[in-house]
This record gives sequence, structure tokens and C-alpha cells, in this order.
Amino acid sequence: MKVRLVNNGVFTLLEEFTMPLTPPESGFYWIDADTEDLEELQPLFGLHELAVEDCLTEEEQRPKIELYDHQYFIVINSIRYDDEEIFLRALNIFLGRNYIITVTKQKINEIRAIKPVLWEEEVNAPDRFLYHLVDLVVDNYFTVADRIEAKIEKLEEEILLHTKKSHLNEIISLRSEILWLKKALGPQKDLIFTLNKKELRLINDQLQKYFSDIYENTIKISETFETFRDLMGNLREAYQMSLENRTNEVMRVFTAITTIFMPLTFVTGFYGMNFDYIPLLHSPMGAALVSMGMALLGGGMFYYFRKRGWL
Repeated sequence: MKVRLVNNGVFTLLEEFTMPLTPPESGFYWIDADTEDLEELQPLFGLHELAVEDCLTEEEQRPKIELYDHQYFIVINSIRYDDEEIFLRALNIFLGRNYIITVTKQKINEIRAIKPVLWEEEVNAPDRFLYHLVDLVVDNYFTVADRIEAKIEKLEEEILLHTKKSHLNEIISLRSEILWLKKALGPQKDLIFTLNKKELRLINDQLQKYFSDIYENTIKISETFETFRDLMGNLREAYQMSLENRTNEVMRVFTAITTIFMPLTFVTGFYGMNFDYIPLLHSPMGAALVSMGMALLGGGMFYYFRKRGWL
């Protein structure tokens, strides 16, 4: 657990402190905690037992906001895209009048990225801290969306150039992740809508328009992933068509080869009959002439097929 005093964007790490913390004359406290620290923090800050239980549960939490008398409990999902897989990390936030507590189970990039933003913006209130943190979380969805779009474009190019059976598994896997993420974006959008529209006494009214901008970005993200879902459907159709075209191409080649060898089979069958009087049967040049004729016949048919575009 790290306790920092934030005053106009300047961080002061409190190496030694006593709980409960005395409200600062200027600025606010940022407590960056793990789930193990909640046992100590709960009685000191009056954290609601249901909120603490949500932080500790192993189940995936839906983004939400719970309003209590002296604090708000907010759950928002941070997104990561590692090793071609999408991960959602729950970011639990307790917002008070002069403090903000962030509780995470895993490392979240936005926690590290918030520091230079707060310094640059000279943040001096926990609700402003909340705004910038939520803004970073939402902006990261655009970064992941760009990577997913690049993945879709690369997959489409590979399918069109050289279709493989493994491409179908990639399409199904990526489509499932997109649908899962699209479903998770619904509650997150509702959360930010609440921060945007509902009157919240711990959040300054002047921040409403800023949360409105984040809400618009959330809508854009939701629409982007809706587009991705449609693209994955088109990609699957392209995969099926590519397989069908490949099969038709193979069948066309086999049909042409069979057609070329049909007259050659007739010739060899004709000369294989047990008759004494067959043209060129007893001629010294018979075998050479028949072989040459067969070669000319096969070559002529191959040239004709190529000229007509059948091969």
C-alpha cells in the first residue's frame, strides 16, 4: 500500500503515516492499495462491506457505481491486449471528500500513466483525479481497437492470398473475444453515463461536461466493436468462399487432366487389342509415330485449354 499526498499535481509519498489520516489543508490523499490492504482500510475509512466483498471476489465484476453516505464505490474495467488475447482488469475505486483509494488485483497501466497527467494538469481534488483516470481507461480502448483492426486486416489479407484451416480457428477465437468485449462495454457505458448525467455531491458540477466527452468516446468504442463484429462475419464468408474457390480450382485441374488423358487412353487401348491388322502395328516406326501422335494430341489439348482460360 502506498499513500501519497497530491497537491496541485505534486506527489509526496508518505513513508510514515498514522491512520486515520488527518484531512490535508490543501490537496487530497491517494491510497494505492492491493486487496490484502482492505482489511486495514475498511474500518479506517468506513468502506462498505459489500464493496469490500466485490473487491475480494474472484468473479468478474460488472462496471458500476454504488453511492454511500460519505463515499462512492466505482468499478471500471481496464483493457489489455497481450499475446493476441484481450484481458479485462477490474479497477476498484473508493472516492471520498478528501481522498481516493484505488484497489487492484493485477498491475494496471493506467495507474502508472496517471502520474504525469496529474502533474501536468495540476490536479488538486479527488474528483479530478477520478476524471483523468477514467479518461485514460477509456482512451486505452481505442489503442486496443486499433490493434484489433490491424489483426483483422492482416487476417483478411492472409485468407485472400493463401487460405489455411487454422484461419477458421483464428476467426472464431477473435470473434468470440469481440462479442465478449462488446457485451462488457454495455455496463461500462452505463457507468460513465451516470457520472455524466446524475448529480453527485462528491463530484464537482463543472466536471459534467468532461465526463460527457468520455461518454461520447465510450459510444464510439461501442460502435467500433459493433463494426468489428460485422467484419468478422464478412471475414468468415470470405474464408468459406476462398475454400470453395480453391476446391473449384483443384477440381478444374483434375478435370482437365482427365480430359487430356481420355483420348490417349483410347489410343493405347486401341493398340492393345488382339488383332493382326492394325495400322502401323508391324511398322518399324509404328511405336515412335504413335507416341509422337499421342504427345501432339495431349499437348494440343493442353494448349487449347490454356488459351480458353480453363487451366
